[in-house]
Amino acid sequence: MFEQNLAAPDVTADVLVVGGGINGVGIARDLAGRGWRVVLCEQDDLASHTSSASTKLIHGGLRYLEYREFGLVRKALQEREVLLRSAPHIMWPLRFVLPHDASMRPAWMIRLGLWLYDHLAQREFLPGSHGVALQHSALGRPLQPGWRCGFVYSDGWVDDARLVVLCAQDAQRHGATILTRTRCERLQAHADGWRAELQSRDAHTGQATAQTRVRARCVVNAAGPWAEHLLRQVMAVPPQGSVQPASSGRLRLVKGSHIVVRKLFEHDHAYIFQGQDRRIIFAIPYEDDFTLVGTTDVEHHDDPGRVAISEDEVQYLCHELGRYLAQPITPADVVWAYAGVRPLLDDASGNAAAVTRDYQLQTHTAPAPWLTVWGGKLTTFRVLSEQAAGQVGALLGEQRPDWTASATLPGGDLGQAMGQPAQPGRAHRQWAQWLQARHPGLNPALLNRWARSYGSAALDLLDGVRHTADLGAEVAPGLHERELRHLMTHEWARTADDVLWRRSKLGLHLDSAGREAVARWLTSVRPQ
Repeated sequence: MFEQNLAAPDVTADVLVVGGGINGVGIARDLAGRGWRVVLCEQDDLASHTSSASTKLIHGGLRYLEYREFGLVRKALQEREVLLRSAPHIMWPLRFVLPHDASMRPAWMIRLGLWLYDHLAQREFLPGSHGVALQHSALGRPLQPGWRCGFVYSDGWVDDARLVVLCAQDAQRHGATILTRTRCERLQAHADGWRAELQSRDAHTGQATAQTRVRARCVVNAAGPWAEHLLRQVMAVPPQGSVQPASSGRLRLVKGSHIVVRKLFEHDHAYIFQGQDRRIIFAIPYEDDFTLVGTTDVEHHDDPGRVAISEDEVQYLCHELGRYLAQPITPADVVWAYAGVRPLLDDASGNAAAVTRDYQLQTHTAPAPWLTVWGGKLTTFRVLSEQAAGQVGALLGEQRPDWTASATLPGGDLGQAMGQPAQPGRAHRQWAQWLQARHPGLNPALLNRWARSYGSAALDLLDGVRHTADLGAEVAPGLHERELRHLMTHEWARTADDVLWRRSKLGLHLDSAGREAVARWLTSVRPQ
């Protein structure tokens, strides 16, 4: 599936969705599954901004209880197991260790907060919280001896960029047209809806290629940090229309940055630390050999597309970890870093870390039907999309039933693929073992990565494959032509960054020569 050529004078759709982050693809998926004709355009690659720069957690947000955001926490907790069941190959449970700092708050307050966290929403397979004596546990070994007690609780982990791709795939399977590297240049209201001018660009050169005109009955603005720009500069909504979040008056852009270092501990739990400024720092097992550390909360006033971690942020994360770890890290230990801009509802919080992560959906019927998504967080994308699809249906004059709560994402039907029940919370390990037993002639490390990345779709990649030679040339260690062609054909990948940092994290495992080899191969076979 190379760039789709929509060269006809007009492409007619019910809904045009602008934005290929998690909210945009989630809404496109939900609408297409309800039978609406959907076109989605994204100016860059899928998940190339905010949605690939998260802390990669499916969580209720324990710290939001302190800000009394009980509704947001409950909504997120209700979604945890729904999401974990929908794509168990890229999402699974994760246990968190919270060392107790008596100078911050008493132990009884932590216990009360964790009791609420355990009971605000039903849990079917995630274990509840409990205390732990760190000085007598393997969980305490990486920590300084002064940390003597703590707590353990459950949340989940997700490969955020792959989640976006899976939603886009599911949207396409239900009939949606997905246009990546296609910017919405103009939106003009007409009596029967909107006329949109879309401009596609070459992934390697940036040169303009196809121009597409779309006629849509309704527009969904899921542009994230660019939501206000789309309304004011592209849509040119009349000034009398309210084009800002009703609760605040403006969108607040907050940069969150993360660092990746070599593995800091051997067990499979993550840590949640509280900084001296009361911000939360996570240290999470990552890509087998690494630890992911983050995040920061820094006001961002520049172009959302131009964002990078600062030296001060790196120093801050290293310093805060130094309060807890027996072997502190320094900026020299950082092997990779990333940053993203979160578009948050401005709730007048002075502290950027305290700004709400809830969302608001805003609909209008004039000058033509449109909906804007303000704010949001990764964990609540599905329920946000469900609510947005319902509101779009109301704008279009027809309500169609919900469907995503019990649906799996592409590759998520592991039990059906194995012909045996998938164990909740352990299905990803069960699937990897099944796949390795089925293909004993292939590298177990490769099969384990494919099991986690593609789920049951790995069977398509392995169709007709008996030996490593059947995978084609090894372009870089562990990355063969067969997989690269799959990523181009089925996952919209075009550049080395698409492959190495979003569809996978192989960029962490390859040296510069390997990364350059992937870039050369993709350039040599790019669609004409």
